Amino acid sequence: MAQQFNNRVYGFAMIKSINSNYNADFSGQPRKLPNGKIYATDKALKYSIRYYWKHALQENVFYFKSLTDDMSPRTLDETYEKNFGKITKKGNELRKELLKNILSVLDVKLFGGTYAGATNISIHGTCQITPGLNRFPEDVIYSEQIMSPFRNPGEKSKESTMTTLGTQSKLEEGHYVHHFSINPKNIEEDTERVDAKGLTQSDIDKLKEGLRKGASFYDSAAKAGTENEMLFWVKLKEGSKLVMPSFIEFVDVAKDGTIDLRKIATYLKDDAVKQEIETLEIYYHKAVTNVINLPENVNFQTI
Repeated sequence: MAQQFNNRVYGFAMIKSINSNYNADFSGQPRKLPNGKIYATDKALKYSIRYYWKHALQENVFYFKSLTDDMSPRTLDETYEKNFGKITKKGNELRKELLKNILSVLDVKLFGGTYAGATNISIHGTCQITPGLNRFPEDVIYSEQIMSPFRNPGEKSKESTMTTLGTQSKLEEGHYVHHFSINPKNIEEDTERVDAKGLTQSDIDKLKEGLRKGASFYDSAAKAGTENEMLFWVKLKEGSKLVMPSFIEFVDVAKDGTIDLRKIATYLKDDAVKQEIETLEIYYHKAVTNVINLPENVNFQTI
């Protein structure tokens, strides 16, 4: 039987993007806050994790685009029926059956989701991830022209015989920090309601693997140069009531790429905080990532 996971967790995942575009807006530019600071949505990180689970671990993933035989994206109900069979029940019976079924899928158990199809339910996931903020001191975006090998058939001008030009935008250097928290109790009532399994140690192991490898694994043309740089993991003692702040502002990155964790180390040294912590873990590549002012008693592993 799978071992239940009952501890709360806080931490951050760091994504490095060099001459790349980790998360573009709908104009193709790296996303910017109103103050001009580069950021990435939580969806960008979750997508890379789901992609890793599906293609590297062959894990079933529910909230992920799939196509029908005629190459059209499936609807929500079609996706459900593909995974769990034809919807036949109605009302409360359907809600309970659907809740139990989708709670068996890893991405729903961890990230939650809203189902608005044959019935309506909402699941508060156990893992909450914030948008990632670029902690590198500069936000330098540049664009480059690219040429298509094909002409535009709709072009009527003299240039209709010429191949078409396009542009792509990239960030020169970015170090995005996504804060996250894990609370197994977020799905406790739902799992009890339908007699489903709660969060397990196996689920957590797969989440950690996705947080360490997902962005590096998803290596598209636009995202070449985007990779997982660091994972910081703080597991609290079971039953702890401690609420930790976001770690984003605690992480400093110098112009040479050095990551300074002094603010985190200072926070974690506080006796009221230290006594609530069961384990501290950090994952990164020492060969390519320089980290200074590591917290005390942190367990290092290669990412």
